[in-house]
Amino acid sequence: MRNALAEPKTETDVRPPLLEDGQHLWRLAKDSAVLDLNSSYSYLLWCRDFADTSAIAWIDGRPAGFVTGYTRPDSPDTLMIWQVAVSEDFRGRGLASTMLGELADRTKAIRLETTITADNDASNRLFQSFARDRGADCERRPLFTPDLYPDGHDTEYLYEIGPL
Repeated sequence: MRNALAEPKTETDVRPPLLEDGQHLWRLAKDSAVLDLNSSYSYLLWCRDFADTSAIAWIDGRPAGFVTGYTRPDSPDTLMIWQVAVSEDFRGRGLASTMLGELADRTKAIRLETTITADNDASNRLFQSFARDRGADCERRPLFTPDLYPDGHDTEYLYEIGPL
């Protein structure tokens, strides 16, 4: 039997990103090999302009994951989640759910939206379980279909979750 006292403790810090965290968001997105990678410049802008509606997680002094979001201009009580990434080293610990919950609570959002492709099983599970855990309705419908993209991108399904 393992001694719980002998288990190493990990320290997790979930907070709004700072400007200097932009580089970490870019690397985490790049290393995910799943997310659409934006320019490093865009992640710096995100950390400057949307830090209040985003989160970065650090575990034992290492960047472990992030959630980027913004409030919808025509619906300020709706938090739109743009990207969620967790470093491969920290997957399987519920970190994405922890960051999403912290962000929803911090922003006091009444509704949450995101878009997900049908083949992104991890994100589909994350947002469905988030809705279930919050006792919120979760509706899904196509939002951006391939005919709208210039590059053959798969359909992005809009998830509407609420009230939170």
